[in-house]
Amino acid sequence: MSASSEPMLSDPPAPSTAAIRAVGMSQHYLRYSTATLLMMAAGLISFPLLTRLLDNAQFGILGYYDTWLVMAITIVKLGGQHAILRLYPFGGDEARMTHFTTNLVYLPMIVSMSLWLLAVAVVTGVIWWRGISMPAAFWCVLALIPMIVFISQVEMTLRVSERSGVLTASRVTWRWLELVLVIGIVVTIHRSALSVYAGKITAALVLMVFYIAWVRRHLRFSRKALDFGAYRDSLRYGLPLVINEIAAASLISIDRVMLKHMQGNFEVVGVFTIGCALAMQVSLIMNDPLWASFNPAVNRVHGTHGAAEVRALKSRVLLPVTYASIGVGVAIWAMGADVLGMLAGKDKGASGPVFAWLGAMFAMMPLIDVCGYGLLLQKRTVTVLTLTVLTAILNIGLNFLWIPTHGAMGAVYATVVSFAVLTVSRCWLCPRNLLKLPDGKALLIAGSAAALFLVVVQGEALLGLTNLPARVAVSGGLWLLCYLLPVMALEPRLRRLIIDRLPWKRA
Repeated sequence: MSASSEPMLSDPPAPSTAAIRAVGMSQHYLRYSTATLLMMAAGLISFPLLTRLLDNAQFGILGYYDTWLVMAITIVKLGGQHAILRLYPFGGDEARMTHFTTNLVYLPMIVSMSLWLLAVAVVTGVIWWRGISMPAAFWCVLALIPMIVFISQVEMTLRVSERSGVLTASRVTWRWLELVLVIGIVVTIHRSALSVYAGKITAALVLMVFYIAWVRRHLRFSRKALDFGAYRDSLRYGLPLVINEIAAASLISIDRVMLKHMQGNFEVVGVFTIGCALAMQVSLIMNDPLWASFNPAVNRVHGTHGAAEVRALKSRVLLPVTYASIGVGVAIWAMGADVLGMLAGKDKGASGPVFAWLGAMFAMMPLIDVCGYGLLLQKRTVTVLTLTVLTAILNIGLNFLWIPTHGAMGAVYATVVSFAVLTVSRCWLCPRNLLKLPDGKALLIAGSAAALFLVVVQGEALLGLTNLPARVAVSGGLWLLCYLLPVMALEPRLRRLIIDRLPWKRA
C-alpha cells in the first residue's frame, strides 16, 4: 500500500477526568448500538431469505468454508489488531502517532499481505503438482482473506482512536451493500453458496476502496519512523493471542468441520450452521457495541488511573448488562426455536434447538466476560492463550463423544459446556483487584423476573397454539409483562440510566 505524505489529522484528546466519562462512553455505545441494530436488521432480512433460497447442503458448504476462512484470517493478521488496541498511544503527539501508524498499522499490513501471497503460491503449486480439483468456494475464500485482513486492521485503528462515527457508518454501509449484492446474485444468477461468496467479495472490494482512501489521508507513513524493534514487541504481545484467537474460533467453528467429516454430509452441517447463524446475530447485538465502547475505555482507564477506576467503570457497565443478558437469554431459551422456525420456515425446524441453546449462551456471555476482564489488561496473554487452547481441546473431545450420538445437537452441547468452562475460568483467574461481580440486587431482580417468565410461559402450551407467529407473539407479550415490567418497576437505577440517556435529556 502506498503511503501518504499528507499530515495526519489531529487525534481526539484524551479525557481529563479520573476515568472515561460515562457520557463519553455512552455516546460511543449509542453509535455502536445503532449500527449494530442496523446490521442486525440486515441479517434478519437476509437470514429468512437465504434459508428459503438455499437448502441445508448449501448452508453446510458456507459453514464449512467460512470456518477455514476465519482460521486463515486469524493466522495472516499475526495478532496485529490486538497490538493496535493495546499499544495505541492515547494523547500522543504527531511524532508518536506517526511511529505508531508506521510500525503497528502499515508494517503489519505489509507483512500480512506478503504472508498471504506466499501461502497462495505454495497452495497453488501443490494443487497444480498433485492435480487436485478444488471447488470454486475454496478460491473465493482464498480471495477474501487479504480483503478481510485489511478491513480488520483499519477498523481496529478506527475503534481504538474512538472514531466511532466513521467506523459505524462504513460498517453499516458494507453490511447493507453485501445484503443487496448477495440476495441479488442468488436470486438472479444461481441459488448456491458460490453466489453468496460472489456478493461478499464485491462488497468487500467496495469497502476496501473507501478504507484505502481514508488510510492515505489520516495515517501517515514515515521511513524515518521505521522501528522493527517496536514491531517485534507488538508480535510478542499479539502472537500468543493469534493462537488464542484460533482456539476461540474453533470453539464455535470447528464443530462444522467435525460434523462434516464425522457425519459424512453437508446436510447436518447446514442444520448447525443455520441455528448458529441466527445465534451469531444475538452475539452481534450483545457484544459488538459493548466491547467496541468498553475495550478502548477500560484500556485507557487502566493505563492512566489504575485498578480502582477499572472496577468503577465495570460497575457502571454491569448494571445494564446484567438486566440485558439475563432478559435476552431467558427469552431466547423459551422461544428461540419458534422464532427460528418462523423466520427460516418449517423445513428448517431442526435448527431451532441449535439457536435456542447457542443464542441463550451468547446472550449471557457479556455479563460474565465483563466481570472477569483483567488478564489482558495485565498483558497476561500466555494465561489467556492457555485457557482458550485447553477449552478448545475440551470442545473437540466433547464433539468426538457427543456428535456420533446426538448429531448437530452434540456439537451444540459441546460448545455450550466449553464456553461455560472458559468464561468461569477467566473470572476465577482474573486478578482480584480487577474482578468486579454483578450487583447483588440486580441479580436478584433479574433472576426472579426471569424465573417468573419461565413459569408463566409454560402455560402457553395450554392454549393449544400451533401457529408459530402466534406463539412468538404470546411469548413476547409474556416476556414484557413478566420480565421487563417488573425489572423497570423494581430498579430505579436502571430507569434513571435510561432517562438520562434520552436524546432530549442529553441536549
